[in-house]
Amino acid sequence: MKKFVALAMAAAMAMSMVACSNTSTTTPNNNTNTNTETKAPEKTDGEDKADVEIDASSFAELAPVELKGADSAGVGSAGQLLGEAIAKNVEEITGGKMTVTYFPNSEMGGDNDIQQGMIDGLLDYIVLQTAPSVSFVPEAAVFDLPMVFAKYDGDKIDEALNSEDSEFHKTISEKYADHNYKLLGYLQNATYRLTTSNVKLDTLAAFKDLKIRTMENKNHMAFWTALGANPTPLAWPEVYISLQNGTIAAQENAADTCASANFQEVQKYLNFTNHILYLNQVVMNNEKFDSLDPAYQQALLEAVQKSIDEVRPELEKLDKDSKDKLAAGGMEMVEYDDSFYDEVLNLDGVKELYADIDTAVDGLGTILQNELAK
Repeated sequence: MKKFVALAMAAAMAMSMVACSNTSTTTPNNNTNTNTETKAPEKTDGEDKADVEIDASSFAELAPVELKGADSAGVGSAGQLLGEAIAKNVEEITGGKMTVTYFPNSEMGGDNDIQQGMIDGLLDYIVLQTAPSVSFVPEAAVFDLPMVFAKYDGDKIDEALNSEDSEFHKTISEKYADHNYKLLGYLQNATYRLTTSNVKLDTLAAFKDLKIRTMENKNHMAFWTALGANPTPLAWPEVYISLQNGTIAAQENAADTCASANFQEVQKYLNFTNHILYLNQVVMNNEKFDSLDPAYQQALLEAVQKSIDEVRPELEKLDKDSKDKLAAGGMEMVEYDDSFYDEVLNLDGVKELYADIDTAVDGLGTILQNELAK
């Protein structure tokens, strides 16, 4: 089973807040982990080393492997649930030959800290949202396309993101690998980042001059600017008090984050803007993955997929329960129909942002939109 222990390396990594709130500016580097456990045979052209059948006997002659995993998520959030499920499932699949020491809830630092730790070999796999990966994998900015998923259900989105037959999945996996990231999978179920506010955002005009706290992400900020709002990056620990004293009038996050932060105490409205998909990714140092025996590679991939399948149904419940808590605390729910999303997507500033992002990610935005539209 997964183990929760504190290693000495914990002191070497700065602590920060949850993935949806990290504002660390750690500079990525190109250092990679070259340590190996069991050296896998060289793959031939067209062969995926992980594409092998495994059973309990596959690990009998292999040396035990211990991985270190981490997330930067909040207590009880989707990121934590996913990361811990992987730890449990990989041990079960391998009969205990591969185990995971897991560090949840930012024990190993914030988004940038755990990514740098993965690159440096201090961590093996990590779970976090996609926005903080843009400074490490620029092509991850494709997920900054505002409202690109807003009209699709979880199954359709999952097919586009995780299916081996998806052109988008194939292409973005290659982009990750270019930066020494091994993409193991995405977790979502058509739940989104929403906007809390102290003014009702029931029309586009209501967004004008709205001082809203956002992550320090240029694409996110450009989106709010296109709506006429005034995006304001702010450290996560300062958000609650700033909402309370009126320094800012709004913030955006997934419903579970809003609920765990008790924003119902300082905000009047929960607006279902659905502007960014609530998406967690599981990534690993690509060279470390390649160093594993093919049986361990396949076990890890199976554990990730099994964990995604287990946690996905919980996301809808987590989202609903969080919204119910916020409503019970006095927040009014503001919902929109498709015409609102169409109106936003037709804004000149949003169209320009789409074009800019698509250019920056080498056409991945177009590939994603085509995949979703199939």
